[in-house]
Amino acid sequence: MTTPGHDAGDDLLRILDELDTLIAAARSMPMSASAIVNREEALDLIDRARSAVPSAVRRAEEIVADAGAVLDRGREESERIVLRAQEEAERLVAGETVVRLANDRADAIIAAAEERATALRHGADDYCDRTLAALEVELGKVADQVRAGREVLAGRLAHADAAQRWAQSVEAGAEGAERRRAGWSVDPTTAPQH
Repeated sequence: MTTPGHDAGDDLLRILDELDTLIAAARSMPMSASAIVNREEALDLIDRARSAVPSAVRRAEEIVADAGAVLDRGREESERIVLRAQEEAERLVAGETVVRLANDRADAIIAAAEERATALRHGADDYCDRTLAALEVELGKVADQVRAGREVLAGRLAHADAAQRWAQSVEAGAEGAERRRAGWSVDPTTAPQH
């Protein structure tokens, strides 16, 4: 029998070694391969071997069971790791999908804003052009009025200048006549006597 903490496989191997030694040390029968073995010792070793075998088998079964349990735990752990990896991959893919969708939405918003800005800029340019064209027409009318006003003023100024020259020439002529008249007396009492 084995004691707790003692390996049954080691006991079995030791018993087989003792059996081997018993047979090897047995006396040979002359002219034969047979040997004289102490029956009691041989049977005792066989009994001990029989009692060690179930113990060794149980121990082997325990080792196999332990190995199976370790393998099962390893499988479970690997399945948990794979599951976590799949969940993480799905989370990352979902995150990438959200980011991709957000980027697509942002691109669409930017494109719409740029299109709207272009339309507004075109509308503003068109409005400014129409306003400037109308202002140009009005300024043309004002320029025509200014030109007409200046022409009227130029005519007046020319007429005024001519009138002033005429007045000056008349005045100059009147002064000359005055001077000529100053030598002549209209008063008969002062008239020279011939």
